[in-house]
Amino acid sequence: TLQLESRRRYGRERRLFGVAAGGMVMVGLLDLPASLASARNPARFAAATTRVISNYTGTGISNSHGITVGPDGALWFTNRGTESIGRITTAGVVANYTGPGISFPIGITSGPDGALWFTNQGSNSIGRITTAGVVANYSDSRITAPREITSGPDGALWFTNEGSNSIGRITTAGAVSIYPDSLVYGTGFNPEGITVGSDGALWFTNVVSDSIGRITTAGVVSNYTGTGINDPEGITAGPDGALWFTNWGNGSIGRITTAGLVSNFAHTGISSPEGITAGPDGSLWFTNYYGNSIGRISTTGKVSNYTGTGIRFPAWITKGPDHAFWFTDGGNNSIGRIS
Repeated sequence: TLQLESRRRYGRERRLFGVAAGGMVMVGLLDLPASLASARNPARFAAATTRVISNYTGTGISNSHGITVGPDGALWFTNRGTESIGRITTAGVVANYTGPGISFPIGITSGPDGALWFTNQGSNSIGRITTAGVVANYSDSRITAPREITSGPDGALWFTNEGSNSIGRITTAGAVSIYPDSLVYGTGFNPEGITVGSDGALWFTNVVSDSIGRITTAGVVSNYTGTGINDPEGITAGPDGALWFTNWGNGSIGRITTAGLVSNFAHTGISSPEGITAGPDGSLWFTNYYGNSIGRISTTGKVSNYTGTGIRFPAWITKGPDHAFWFTDGGNNSIGRIS
């Protein structure tokens, strides 16, 4: 598992420094923090001219990656370093859960059953943890190096199988289905991020093949390529009905409509972006892994960038119940928060 992660990082770095060719991009203009006022709710965001960055450490936080909001109003995250699941309240109180059903966890999401579901790359399985910390584990020989996971519109959990170039589905009862497709999945496609689109399908990133995939809940797969897709990582549904994703390879943010039309935005404030999420201000917020910063991009492509001592190798990011953004901060072995 560690070798797989090392190869992925090495490949990303080669692409980042110019081994893989990038595409033409539309460059977004700098958007100053004062412009964060939202047309949908200007009173709330008009005064938000500065960003407060907080950083929380605690027992068990080590090489954390995935993060999501739990049904209990806390943030739940995966710890690869300590092979555990962490929980942090919006007040910064940390708890940590270990168990035989947790093995090099990566992605995590809130499930439709009130529990948290996560991927175990170490044991090629899918895990489940209740808000009380009770762990269950589901194995299947077809689950290979599962990466990211999300709740689907059909009441099941959908995940990317990085090791077998396929998409997996698991019900809350533990029944597993796997969807390979020769049209989409060839050697080295490496699906990673996954999210639900406005069209009710699952959209995912194919890291190595420089493409964006789509799969319906019936298992019908489509694949989209374009010059603006380069080593895509995270993906999220945007407020404009499109899908927004991070391009690690050329340091840009991509956008794809549900019809497959691709746009690309580059700026000096985007550097090896990884996680991405939609914000309450009608924009997209993302992590700059090697850039050690948090970025914001409007739906028109205007970019803002925020740095601070509490941001070092940030990975995944999510909108918290307190209307702030919470992210995993691998360089500090901590959880970060930005207002």
